[in-house]
Amino acid sequence: MTITRVEIYKLNIPLKAPVTIAIGTIEEARNILVKIHTDKGTYGVGEGSPFWMIVGETQETCFAAAQDFARLLIGQNASDIEGCLATLDRYLTQNYTCKSAFDMALYDLAAKQAGMPLYQYLGGEKRTITTDETIYINTPEAMAADAVQIKERGAEAIKVKLGTHASDDISRIRAIRDAIGQELPIRVDANQGWDYVSAVKVLKALAELNVEYCEQPVKHWNYDDMARVRQHSPIPICADESLFTHTDAFRLAQMGAVDYFNIKLSKSGGINNALKINAIAEAAGIPCMIGCMSESRLAITANAHLASARTNIRFYDLDSPFEHAEDPVVGGAIYHNHYRLELPDAPGHGADLDEEYLSRMERVEVQ
Repeated sequence: MTITRVEIYKLNIPLKAPVTIAIGTIEEARNILVKIHTDKGTYGVGEGSPFWMIVGETQETCFAAAQDFARLLIGQNASDIEGCLATLDRYLTQNYTCKSAFDMALYDLAAKQAGMPLYQYLGGEKRTITTDETIYINTPEAMAADAVQIKERGAEAIKVKLGTHASDDISRIRAIRDAIGQELPIRVDANQGWDYVSAVKVLKALAELNVEYCEQPVKHWNYDDMARVRQHSPIPICADESLFTHTDAFRLAQMGAVDYFNIKLSKSGGINNALKINAIAEAAGIPCMIGCMSESRLAITANAHLASARTNIRFYDLDSPFEHAEDPVVGGAIYHNHYRLELPDAPGHGADLDEEYLSRMERVEVQ
């Protein structure tokens, strides 16, 4: 199964409203899409979502790097996923979001060639995947109103973005609890917005408010303070921006810095690295969650296949399509009752992009 040509697209998807977290705001999903074609007449599709303030990549850098990656892979055996990805790693370090699009397309091709849905190709079964829904930074009153709507839609958990001033963040969660009661679990995400002192102050104040865990309370590079926060927090700690690849996972586990790992394909470099992260997590007794940036339902489908195939992935944050004003995906996972994802049984990950929608996007082909 030889790679013959690669199509690369800038995949732009408008948002219903700007999305604000502690480290920045995005107003449109500016993703990258690749189609890897083979001499068998098949192709695989992959998508990366460069959340630039986290991954250090933009759509423009991904679009440029993808053209170099494509030239390196022409003539290579698409079935040799490890070999193809190693070629990209030798050529260019990091750039994990761009690599994740190629990784996803290669796994899509391999599962199609095997005649299996991706979760089965990865050695798993179809499981129920129920996502939470995210509330972004706003006033306590506005966030409480959002929480009421999410509860009324039947969510099983709510994710809340924090990471500004400690007193404001405490007020936000208290307002949400006053509005929705105590039963629905809340997952908070500071996106590196606190220092050690603020993190411990906030987390101790939230201890009685049914907060399931806190993602990334301190700066991504500050593993020592992450471990200190964990030692003094009554709430479990989850690594997000501190965790890109399996080498990060090994260090975090070795230090006892966190209770959970948040795996995101656009951050980890794709499925291949994600499997390694999860293997380290299993060995260390660390449950994982599957998260997202601002991917379309195509990449969300691939993320859900991975989550379905690995029972150590126990928490699901796959709600980015809720933010999108358009859904350009054909096939793929379907949301039932708003929050439950049903995976397709078609070979591969089972998702593709509407051709008419793609015709409006900037494109280049390498062959």
